[in-house]
Amino acid sequence: MHFPRCLASTLRPRLDGLGAWLAPLGLRVLLAWEYLESGLEKWRGVNWFDNVQSHFPLPLRWLPAEFNWQAATWIELIGGICLLLGVATRATAALLIGLTVVATAAVHWPVQWDSLASLAQGYAISDQGQGNFKLPLLFIAMLLPLLLQGAGRLSVDGWLRRDPRGRADALAWGGLALVAAWPLGWLLPGPALVLATVGTALLGVAVWHRRHGTVRPLC
Repeated sequence: MHFPRCLASTLRPRLDGLGAWLAPLGLRVLLAWEYLESGLEKWRGVNWFDNVQSHFPLPLRWLPAEFNWQAATWIELIGGICLLLGVATRATAALLIGLTVVATAAVHWPVQWDSLASLAQGYAISDQGQGNFKLPLLFIAMLLPLLLQGAGRLSVDGWLRRDPRGRADALAWGGLALVAAWPLGWLLPGPALVLATVGTALLGVAVWHRRHGTVRPLC
């Protein structure tokens, strides 16, 4: 029983440390791409909000369609950049959640539904207009961790906070590199070999530090 407990006590803080750097990064990059793409499409396109203005929640439906169009465009563009850099991440996530809820109500929510079963039919990804709220719901679910936990340490917010969480040392990064090299090898053998070499070197550094007493044992 000692070995599993020792292994868990060794892995847990390092996973926490890696997570503080990397866990929010994928969400930020994917969401930044999606919102920037949507904002650029609006910026280059023609205002079609007149067609859905009546579906906007109050008080937005009382505002001019051109105002709503410009607001949505710039919220998506600036919000996408903020997510990518990790700037004011919690406020940005909250603003984008609000925008996505409005878009869901105006465009993606079923026009009519009389039961949960009929509402569930709108949980789909399609170009058929109202009744395809799956994608915005996924965006909201992806924004929630950024709203609740922030952008992580690999961000402007994280640099300003300087709030270390967990332990991201050579053992953690080396283990991550070796784990990532395995599936990468199926697609890109060359980079995977480089990654595995770097991971092995980092693990060697971690072992050397442990043997020479420069790292406090975790178990």
